[in-house]
Amino acid sequence: MKFNRFFILIFCALFAVSCGSKKKVITTKKDSDREGVITESSGNREIEGVKPLEGTPKLPPVNPRLYTVEDYIRDFAAVAMEEMRLYNIPASVTLAQGILESGGGKGDLTMRANNHFGIKCHDWQGARVYHDDDARGECFRKYKDARYSYRDHSLFLTERKRYAELFDLDKDDYKGWARGLRKAGYATDRRYPDKLIGLIERYKLYQFDADVLKRPSPSYTYTPEEPESVTYRVKKGDTLYAIAKKHNTTVEDLQRFNNLRDTNIAVGQTLVIISPE
Repeated sequence: MKFNRFFILIFCALFAVSCGSKKKVITTKKDSDREGVITESSGNREIEGVKPLEGTPKLPPVNPRLYTVEDYIRDFAAVAMEEMRLYNIPASVTLAQGILESGGGKGDLTMRANNHFGIKCHDWQGARVYHDDDARGECFRKYKDARYSYRDHSLFLTERKRYAELFDLDKDDYKGWARGLRKAGYATDRRYPDKLIGLIERYKLYQFDADVLKRPSPSYTYTPEEPESVTYRVKKGDTLYAIAKKHNTTVEDLQRFNNLRDTNIAVGQTLVIISPE
């Protein structure tokens, strides 16, 4: 009798452990399945009640330190030309804005969010990142691919009435577009038109407008303005990209004029800045 009771107790104990083990396995499987559904369904889109998952940012196809403006033009000229065919925005202007706003493809916002034009969230319902710009922690749009940034740029300009007058200009009037963008409020920098025009003429971006319109490329010799040299003392929170953008220069030029091997800078460090005034 005692033996039977002992046997029954042992059996019940083993059964309880077995049940607990199965329950644990089932719970883990449900969690795994749920996470898999969220990852697969959300991607870079925003789903009601689900926070978008942050993906690995896409970097330039080569070492970012070696990625030049010429590389950027090579990679995105065809995209800008296609946008011009579809939306009548000069490819030269789109490329110049991309170069300027993205720091030649190497800016922090571009690296983290594929946002090449600094477009803020506004009424955006998709994925987003937060980035210091005119104020700290501003909301910016995030794209799965850089091409979506270019398309959103086209839609941003065509769907807003304040830019409507720009589409009355000649399709290759990049100077009129550059001035009109600032007048319409795209940028507050009074020198924004000059920066765009300077990039277009320095890198002969107008040739892409001519290609789309099937016209001979205009003959133009770029004459850079006399550069002005200034110094800047690095403050807490500064980045080389932010300093370059503020002073209308490039990260590459800052590195070259200051013998910098990478983008690391230190608080209190003095940088020589040469940019057209």
